[in-house]
Amino acid sequence: MPCGSCGPWAALFPCLNSAIAETRMFACRRSGLLFGSLFNNINPDNKNSSRGKSAMKKTRILMTLAAACLVLAVNAEQDEFIKKRENMVRRQLESRDITDEKVLDAMRAVPRHLFVGKRYRSQAYADHPLPIDEGQTISQPYIVALMTQYLNLESGEKVLEIGTGSGYQAAVLAELTDAVYSVEIRENLARKASGTLRSLDYHNVHVRHADGYYGWKAHAPFDAVIVTCAANHVPPPLLKQLKEGGRLIIPLGSTLYYQTLTLVTKIDGKPEVRHIMGVRFVPMTGEAQKRN
Repeated sequence: MPCGSCGPWAALFPCLNSAIAETRMFACRRSGLLFGSLFNNINPDNKNSSRGKSAMKKTRILMTLAAACLVLAVNAEQDEFIKKRENMVRRQLESRDITDEKVLDAMRAVPRHLFVGKRYRSQAYADHPLPIDEGQTISQPYIVALMTQYLNLESGEKVLEIGTGSGYQAAVLAELTDAVYSVEIRENLARKASGTLRSLDYHNVHVRHADGYYGWKAHAPFDAVIVTCAANHVPPPLLKQLKEGGRLIIPLGSTLYYQTLTLVTKIDGKPEVRHIMGVRFVPMTGEAQKRN
C-alpha cells in the first residue's frame, strides 16, 4: 500500500524513500557520483519547505534523466540484438540454402538471446549450438532453420515437437503456424521453456512434460512432427499420429556419434524417406533409450 507521507508521488512509487534510494543507486552507476550526491538534500519530512521543494524539483528532473538513460540503454541493447539477428540470417542462412522467406522472417523475429543463459547471450547468434540446462543444447541457428524449412509449414497447420529444450525451436514454429504442441521429458526444462514462451506471448505453443516417444495422442493427428533429439529408429507412435501427407523430420542413427537428418513423408500410410545431411544431436531418452 502506498506510504501516506509520500503525497502526490505515491501514484508513481509505493514509497518515496524507496524511490529516492533506487534512483540514487541508478544515478551513481550511470551518471557518476554528482547526481547521486544531490539526493542527499532530500528529506520527505520537510518536503513542504522551500529547500524541500527545490530538492523535489531537482529530484523530478534527475529522475526524468535517469529514466531517459535507462530507456536509451534498453533500446541500444535491443538494437544490438536486432543487428545480430539480421547478420545471422544474412551470413548463416541466406548464404547457405535457406530460401523460404517465411522461415527467414521467423528467424529474424525470435529473440534467440532470451532462450539462453545470460552468460551465453553474447554468443546467442553465433554459428554453433550452445549449452542450456541439464546437459542439453540449443541447436545451431542454421539447423533450426533447415529443419523448419523442410517441414514446409502452412498457416493453420498443427505441429508436434519432441524435445522442447529451451523453447527456441517451438517459438520459430509458432511464427509460422497457429498451434505448436511440444513435449519435453525433463520437467525443469519443460517448466522453464513454458515460462519463457509465455513471457514472449507465444500463447499458441503448448508444452507438456512427458516422454516424447509416445507423442501427444490427445491432439493428434499432426500435419508435421519435428524431433530435436537423436533416435536410432522412428518412434511408431509419432508416425501413427502423423496425418496422411504429413512430414516428420528427425536425426536418425547412432545416438552416440553422428546421425542423418531424415525427412519422412507419410504416403498411403507408409513412410517415404529422404536423407538430408549428417548432424549430431543429443540422444532421445526414456523409451527410445530402452529400445536402443
